[in-house]
Amino acid sequence: MAFNHVALAVRDLAANHRFWTDGMGFDLVEVLDVPTGVGDGWARHVFYDTGDGTHVSLLELHDETVPDHDLAISRGLGLPGWVNHIAFDAVDGEALDVARDRWLAAGLDVVRIDHGRGLSIYAEDPNGNTIEWSWRHDPYTAEDRARAAERLGGSRVAHRGPEPVLEVFTPALART
Repeated sequence: MAFNHVALAVRDLAANHRFWTDGMGFDLVEVLDVPTGVGDGWARHVFYDTGDGTHVSLLELHDETVPDHDLAISRGLGLPGWVNHIAFDAVDGEALDVARDRWLAAGLDVVRIDHGRGLSIYAEDPNGNTIEWSWRHDPYTAEDRARAAERLGGSRVAHRGPEPVLEVFTPALART
């Protein structure tokens, strides 16, 4: 079952709008101003269509009762940025390259990792959340599912296969 939307709190709606439209290629489809339920507090609630009917929703809060804190999902919890992240599906390697080039053109640093079964690229949104485009070129098999079920409750299993290969792209390098 697909999800309907993912909602994120943001501080700078203009910067986030550029990220989700220019950087991600998503379309703005709705803007609502909604009360937060406390005094005169309100939120600007915006929705971006990801292209398949699911949405990313952003909430820019205008409510003095909400504390000023780090909005990055992981960093705000004291975790490395890559722990909690949002991943979008790339249909093939070409789509992954297009997404990488769009991020670079938007001025974002991009990390690409070859995980063996698939490739992923990562960048951060204006709030410090890790966003991923992922292409799995080697789909899971029935044997993979059975092995996963066996491992779930077991002891730690050593990494099998080649180590992930990491590449870093920066906008400055992309222009040279």
